[in-house]
Amino acid sequence: MEQHRTRPPNDGRRRPAPRAQLPPQARRRPGAPEAGRGAGQPRQTRPVTPGRRLPNPRLTGLGGGLFCVAVMFLLGCLDQLLLDGSLPVYGVLFLPVCVLTALWVRAGDVLTAPVAVPIAFAAGLLVVADGREGLLGRLMGLATGLATQAGWLYGGTLIAGVIVLVRRVQWVRRRRKRC
Repeated sequence: MEQHRTRPPNDGRRRPAPRAQLPPQARRRPGAPEAGRGAGQPRQTRPVTPGRRLPNPRLTGLGGGLFCVAVMFLLGCLDQLLLDGSLPVYGVLFLPVCVLTALWVRAGDVLTAPVAVPIAFAAGLLVVADGREGLLGRLMGLATGLATQAGWLYGGTLIAGVIVLVRRVQWVRRRRKRC
């Protein structure tokens, strides 16, 4: 079977490079003003004052889960070192981590936050839980800790779930307005 060339032969002339095609969401209609300002108006910038802005990272679903697990593990280690594994203190420290995880996960991956926070609670509880006699003792301490501290676990998961639902509803509304 004969193979035909798909590329034209090079005859020495240079052709201009084709213009890059933008995806539909990046194209701007001619004559339409940019979002938030009228046509011909200069862009307004706000002065950035140091120390007034809170960090606003946008983590992927995996990044949010890793952040949550790492922070809870470190807080568990800190609690074990300083307070000899106080479970109520560990539970109280879990709540702000749940809030930060739910706020910092980007909008497209926001539904992963309520899944990651209970896993992170258990990861940090491995360090804090009683049970110093081998692996089985540590696992029994983990099961006991999960049973006795279920209120903190449910509370933190509920907080993350409510924040996630509010953010998701806002995201869906914004998308519907654009369409």
